Amino acid sequence: MPAPKPAPSTCPVCRSELHVHRLQCASCGTVLEGQFELNEFSRLSADQMDFLRLFLKARGNAKELERILGISYPTVRARYDELLRALGYEAELGPLVDQEGVLARLAAGELTVDQAERLLRGEE
Repeated sequence: MPAPKPAPSTCPVCRSELHVHRLQCASCGTVLEGQFELNEFSRLSADQMDFLRLFLKARGNAKELERILGISYPTVRARYDELLRALGYEAELGPLVDQEGVLARLAAGELTVDQAERLLRGEE
């Protein structure tokens, strides 16, 4: 028997959230009917789920993720922030850093290198 596919979390027609109404045991056939909610992880794309798996395997070590994925630290952070937003934690993220804006201000001489680094790290 082929492995089951992950359940979709959004309607393919209108993109609204889908709800589960029926569960069935593959072993004995017992059926539960009702309105069940999917957890927040069901909202993740395949790429986001892969990133989460690697994040857990790397024990949250961004340098290890950089090495495994062959991407820069800012890209690791951007993917991590994207994952948090997809899970619905964006309110806890606070304002996201406008990296291009900070770099443009640095290039224009409006910021020192130290100020730009603090802004990019979200410290100011």
